[in-house]
Amino acid sequence: MDLLRFITAGSVDDGKSTLIGRLLYDSKSILADQLEAIERASKSRDDGEIDLALLTDGLRSEREQGITIDVAYRYFQTPVRKFIIVDAPGHIQYTRNMVTGASNCQLAIVLVDARHGVVEQTRRHSLIASLLGIPHIVVAVNKMDLVNYSQDVFSDICIQYAELAKKLNVHQVTYIPMSALNGDNVVDKSSAMSWYEGATLLEHLETVAIDDDTEGITEDHHPAWPGLARFPVQYVIRPQTAELHDYRGYAGKITSGLFRKGDTITVFPSGETSTIDAIEIAEKHLDEAASPMSVVLHLATDIDISRGDLIVRSDNQPISSQTVEAMLCWMDTKEFKVGNKYLLQVGTFRTRCSVREIAYQLNVNTYEETPDVDNLKLNDLAKVVLRTAQPVSFDPYQKNRATGGAILIDETSNVTVGALMLLGEA
Repeated sequence: MDLLRFITAGSVDDGKSTLIGRLLYDSKSILADQLEAIERASKSRDDGEIDLALLTDGLRSEREQGITIDVAYRYFQTPVRKFIIVDAPGHIQYTRNMVTGASNCQLAIVLVDARHGVVEQTRRHSLIASLLGIPHIVVAVNKMDLVNYSQDVFSDICIQYAELAKKLNVHQVTYIPMSALNGDNVVDKSSAMSWYEGATLLEHLETVAIDDDTEGITEDHHPAWPGLARFPVQYVIRPQTAELHDYRGYAGKITSGLFRKGDTITVFPSGETSTIDAIEIAEKHLDEAASPMSVVLHLATDIDISRGDLIVRSDNQPISSQTVEAMLCWMDTKEFKVGNKYLLQVGTFRTRCSVREIAYQLNVNTYEETPDVDNLKLNDLAKVVLRTAQPVSFDPYQKNRATGGAILIDETSNVTVGALMLLGEA
């Protein structure tokens, strides 16, 4: 059974928590004790209805403020597929939280209040989803009950969003009219919107194709396609015992693509080449292994490899450079400035770097690019250029999220202060 990770995004009052609660409730994915707890907590409501938002607003401070302030994860499954829901906050001051939550999602649900249409927060969340390369967008036009389930209102919002999607170069957009509060088109088909002939939200989540993910190995469903075979080395295994005197293996997780015994490989940053002599997993030998398997690779020749090195198939190599261009989401209260020094981490590779340039700051509401910016503040998005102490091996983020994502770390506190989508060599 495959797994779909998706994020919900929207303004504070668009109904994200209610939608997730409705999805879990109607799909019967709530445990009996959870249901009893929210029934007790909902007794004070005048209408006597269960407050489904309580299923996701688990943090006390969230309940006090009535908003979602941190990323929360929920797990459920149906007979068709497993799901991880990433519930991200909607406020602009929590942009960094959404970036964190969305970084490994395959689908984004952008909630739109049917009464208000496409607003600034819709544009902001859509921009972030676009920057993060999320391949599937669902525009959930919620609160249709408050506009009399009007087809015209839904159609107008679809037209508004289609223009936005065109600007962001987003192609796979699905529009679903719904009322999370009443359960229309979330799990069950709505009798109030007979004019809508598409799938419900759950039907779409269960059937959307996710096998074109860049982590996959089967482009065009061709099992022989090796893809961008990438293997960051996590650990070099050398027992040096009497029984395993000559044992040398490289342990790690294949983050994308496929490796086969006999493949010619190149190791970055050294550029040395060899061939795969064996692929080992749990003391068994395989002829091939693919993402996301954790394996031990054995090479035909002894070459200098250490933690942080990247093993790739020689016929499809990454960029290797000391000058890197990237989109940055700044996540620290300290300002980001030209000349500042940080640690850059890509996979298991880490090196020092300095900020060479802030090419422009991106306005997340208007998409305007502001050049000649000296510094960035918490939650700012910008295109930056970094100079690294050692060559960095990576793929452009839009091509391969596994080796195109990176973080910046404060050298003194060891705290992650920035999320990067690597673009290429500057």
